Amino acid sequence: MNRVATVGVSLTALFLIPFTFSATSVALTRITEDLHTTFAATQWVVNGYSATLAGFMLVTGSLSDRYGRRRLFLAGVALFSVCTLVSAVAPNIVVLDLARVVTGIGAAATVTGASAVLGQAFTGAERTKIFGLFGATLGLGLAFGLTLSGLLIESFGWRSAFWLPGVIGLITLAFFRFIPESRIAAAARMDWKGPAAFTFALMLLILVLVEGPELGWTSPLVLVALVGSVALFLLFAGIERRAADPMLDLRLLTSPRFLGLCAAIVAIVAVFASMVVYLPSYFMATQAVSVAEAGALVVLLTGPILVVPILCGMATRWVNPLTQVIVSLVLISAGAAWFAATDEYVGPLLLMGVGIAIAFGLLDGLAVGSVPAEQAGMAAGLFNTTKLTGETVAVTVVGSMLAARTSGALAGAEYPAAMDLALWVLGALCLGVALLVAMLFRTSEPEPEPRRRRAAIS
Repeated sequence: MNRVATVGVSLTALFLIPFTFSATSVALTRITEDLHTTFAATQWVVNGYSATLAGFMLVTGSLSDRYGRRRLFLAGVALFSVCTLVSAVAPNIVVLDLARVVTGIGAAATVTGASAVLGQAFTGAERTKIFGLFGATLGLGLAFGLTLSGLLIESFGWRSAFWLPGVIGLITLAFFRFIPESRIAAAARMDWKGPAAFTFALMLLILVLVEGPELGWTSPLVLVALVGSVALFLLFAGIERRAADPMLDLRLLTSPRFLGLCAAIVAIVAVFASMVVYLPSYFMATQAVSVAEAGALVVLLTGPILVVPILCGMATRWVNPLTQVIVSLVLISAGAAWFAATDEYVGPLLLMGVGIAIAFGLLDGLAVGSVPAEQAGMAAGLFNTTKLTGETVAVTVVGSMLAARTSGALAGAEYPAAMDLALWVLGALCLGVALLVAMLFRTSEPEPEPRRRRAAIS
């Protein structure tokens, strides 16, 4: 019963994390109109959540080892649920933005807590299967979150997209008594300096990217935030380099293969997260569709995640996984260029979706497998932090591009051209990263055994 409850509670809570992300993307236009605010302010509904989710993963992961994995998981779900319900009743954009920022902290604790709890409860082949479900659940949350939240918003308004996950989250708390507690008996003393520097640096960077187009890039606030962000990122790197037991060992980035995989995931999530957030409003503005229909159209992009990773896992017998990663980047680049160059969207979205799904099924395992076994946990932490940071920055940058070219309205005759520009930039990014990754993979490949023998004989 304990293991069944552990899986059920963990996967239910995990589903809610991407669900609220995609639900918010569908609701952005309605929120802006209903709360009579600017798009720059509304961006924090997405970006505040993403930034704290990325920034606090380091902290919550260490807290779970030190104070108890079940306890951290429980606290994360409770914080996430309560703040999501606060979002549902927010009277203005300030309360909503603040609630979403704190929700991201709860989401970080939920993800790391669920991962730790499942990792403790299962071993061997069972653990592999469970973490396959872990990834599939996150994909389901994104894919069906758009459609389900679109239907909710169309029928009951944008607040319903927060009511549902908030209530479900609270219901799961009743089942935590079936989950056993575990912790590291002698956890190392936690160093707060590195995570604090990273989190504040990321938040300041998001502030620069969101407010820069609104206030002007030479605004004192923007300039001070930019300088502060750079200084804190440098401080974070220095702290981690000097630490005897760093939370993120940045020396992992000296491995060409691991660096290439990090570059690949940044490019891929830059396209995926940006399109998930902004395509619903784009379709509502340019195709005259309802909120529910806009969410359904984006499933063309997210739907392949449910099937393609399984096929690619089977195909690794014949096609090198590293080659599949490069192919995925090329497909995404081609899909983005196709979308930007024509009036078509079904084919381009499916092509991008297939490319994204190929990588999603492979990258995490490749990243962890590219380093020595004793560094696997550290590699997973650095890889996921890179992924979430890239996702957050990309959503902010694309949002700023769209806002600057549509006067902050995400509507009007300029919107198609603005989206095309964003897609050209994202497509070029993926193509450039594909070339970079190919070079890094080539330099990291060990020399074939026969050649080494010949060299030795000669």
